[in-house]
Amino acid sequence: MAQALRPNTAGGLFATDGKPHPLQDALLAVTLVLGITSFITAMFHHLHLLSSWTGLAGILVGAYGQWISVTTRERFGLILGLGASAVGFFLGMAHGGLFGGLFD
Repeated sequence: MAQALRPNTAGGLFATDGKPHPLQDALLAVTLVLGITSFITAMFHHLHLLSSWTGLAGILVGAYGQWISVTTRERFGLILGLGASAVGFFLGMAHGGLFGGLFD
């Protein structure tokens, strides 16, 4: 009968365990910021250095965040950030790469 007294939060998409996860939340925020930056700057050919480096950093930070994530909410946000980072990274690589134009 103990389950009748507690609400079932395990079934929701953004289920949480009710505990704070400051490191995971920080990694989530950094991954989202890097992903959005990389995605937006990838739309401009002359910003390929910024988009490729922020995309690479977003992929690495997001991968570590996925590795230590605890809740579905964290994993959902990390996947969004990872996807945006990957798109920005690949478009930045197509427009000139990580060092394009610096060592010519």
